[in-house]
Amino acid sequence: MSAIFRKGAAFGSMKIHTLASPLLIFMILGMMVLPLPAFLLDMMFTFNIALSIMVLLVGIHTNKPLDFAVFPTVLLLTTLLRLSLNVASTRIVLMEGHNGPDAAGKVIEAFGHYLVGGNYTVGIVVFIILVVINFIVITKGAGRIAEVSARFTLDAMPGKQMAIDADLNAGLIGEEEAGRRRASIAQEAEFYGSMDGASKFVRGDAIAGILILFVNVIGGLVIGVLQHDLDLATAARNYTLLAIGDGLVAQIPALIISTAAGLVVSRVGTDEDTGTQLASQLFSKPQVLILTAAIIGLMGLIPGMPHLAFLLLAALLGGGAHVLRRRAGLARAQASPAPAVQADVQDASWDDVAPVDVLGLEVGYRLVPLVDKGQDGELLRRIKGVRKKFAQEIGYLPPSIHVRDNLDLRPNGYRITLKGAVIGSGEAHPGQYLAIDPGTVQGTLPGLATSDPAFGLPALWIEAERREMAQALGYTVVDAGTVVATHLNHLVRGHSAELLGRMEVQQLLDRVAKDSPKLVEDLVPKQLPLTTVQKVLQGLLEENVHIRDLRTIVDALAEHAPRIQDPHELIALVRVALGRAIVQQIWPQAGELQVMALDSGLERLLTQALQASPDGGGIEPGLADTLLREAFGASQRQEQIGLVPVLLVPASLRTLLARFLRRTVPQLKILSHAEVPDSSNIKVTSILGARA
Repeated sequence: MSAIFRKGAAFGSMKIHTLASPLLIFMILGMMVLPLPAFLLDMMFTFNIALSIMVLLVGIHTNKPLDFAVFPTVLLLTTLLRLSLNVASTRIVLMEGHNGPDAAGKVIEAFGHYLVGGNYTVGIVVFIILVVINFIVITKGAGRIAEVSARFTLDAMPGKQMAIDADLNAGLIGEEEAGRRRASIAQEAEFYGSMDGASKFVRGDAIAGILILFVNVIGGLVIGVLQHDLDLATAARNYTLLAIGDGLVAQIPALIISTAAGLVVSRVGTDEDTGTQLASQLFSKPQVLILTAAIIGLMGLIPGMPHLAFLLLAALLGGGAHVLRRRAGLARAQASPAPAVQADVQDASWDDVAPVDVLGLEVGYRLVPLVDKGQDGELLRRIKGVRKKFAQEIGYLPPSIHVRDNLDLRPNGYRITLKGAVIGSGEAHPGQYLAIDPGTVQGTLPGLATSDPAFGLPALWIEAERREMAQALGYTVVDAGTVVATHLNHLVRGHSAELLGRMEVQQLLDRVAKDSPKLVEDLVPKQLPLTTVQKVLQGLLEENVHIRDLRTIVDALAEHAPRIQDPHELIALVRVALGRAIVQQIWPQAGELQVMALDSGLERLLTQALQASPDGGGIEPGLADTLLREAFGASQRQEQIGLVPVLLVPASLRTLLARFLRRTVPQLKILSHAEVPDSSNIKVTSILGARA
């Protein structure tokens, strides 16, 4: 019994709106089968008109098409509602039409009598015109726009996905935002595909309206003359006016719904609704209004023209242009800065000695809006995202990035400095997009040829209107702010070791000391000076090993510091302690580690060279050249088959080879056998051997 009560309570707590859709559908289907009284038919026709007006207003006030994502379903339901009302009204027209023009309700009578003046010839012409406008003009245009939009949206999905991945990798967005953008792209494709199909319902409804009109007229004549003994003129008058009223009361809401569909699919998604866009884009230029007023005024002066209408409209347009110009002048006056007061020249002081910025970003004057807080510069937000993602993935907070303008640069130029020295530069064009060729594009685009400043890929600067086309062709399309932020992120990561100063190291140790104060106290400065810890952390960063697990690093240093003080040896021992994290960083999900290995002969020669010269200076030039050549070739082959180039070597050779190959083959990662966990499966894909 208690279970029954629980089920009843759960059913009672069900929200009403969850039952609205099935009830509406059953009501629509019921109207096709069950006869309706005239009063209820009037109520349903009125509801249909009100519903179409609501849909049109929602479409006008929608900022983006996806804000009205349920519109294809609404289009189907309203079409079914109109058809069911046509069936119900046809039944009552044919059954009660002999009783007079109000036999099918007051709504049909009003549309059939008052709107067309009781003249069924005029009514038929008006009905046909409405059907032609709806079927040929609005519905066909909206369907074509939806079809093309669906095709281009599907073609552009790979490029949009790559742009999201680029923003995610650059730290500009998080995983949650990336998932939301991917879902939005999928919903956009589904929306336009659904609109393409839903527009066919409206076209079918228009054809059905014409057929229903003729069925009502012909059937009414037959029933009125043969069954109710009406004369042909009376039967034609009664049934034709009722059929026209029935057709108009259905086609006018259909025309409103089709207009709403055209508004939704034809608008460009912005943060403004249609009314605001029209006011801000169509009536915002006083020059246009002045020219239009002049032309309309001249036409009004032509003899025979309606002077009052033309001249009145010209006066209104001229007055509007005058108001717009006054507003623009006031805005410029308020925005102009006050004249600066000439101050007395002060003597030089220590305040004039500006310290060198650790990280700096200098921009040309055309890029100033991207970094101006007053203009909501998007690049400032992206820089914050770069620093946050760097801290989360590398393990420490990088220095603040000092942004300033530099008139010595090109207008669109920028450069990135590290301790006063330039480490990267490029150009960005606000208002345009950089279309990057990832190597899989399917066509060409007009634009300014350049290269991606971060990775050197071929690219084009294109206008904003070609963005969708570029994405459809397979380009990765990013805006100017993203270009600069991605370049900055790439350089900051590449110089993470240089950015790690003593202050940052001390802050890291202080954070560990909050949980393990004794551990840090015993290590620094009792066993190791702070500079040695800094060199160890910098050595890890130079080899692209993050230092997030600082607790393990400090543990390893505390274990080996009593007998080892050399930073290079300590780095090797710390890497062994971080082995599992290093392997996971290289192979995030792989169960099998596919690596390259050294030929036994080459390994023996390198071991002998290391014994003769611990710093690697004893390697013969021929052997060094062979090693570099084969390491570079093997790394390229690994990348071509989609594998990470990793060389697995004995622990005694790892430091030597890492320092020797770091600059020539930067993409190659060197692992020692001691760093690989015992549970990992190793597969050797190629052997590096010296032939000398």
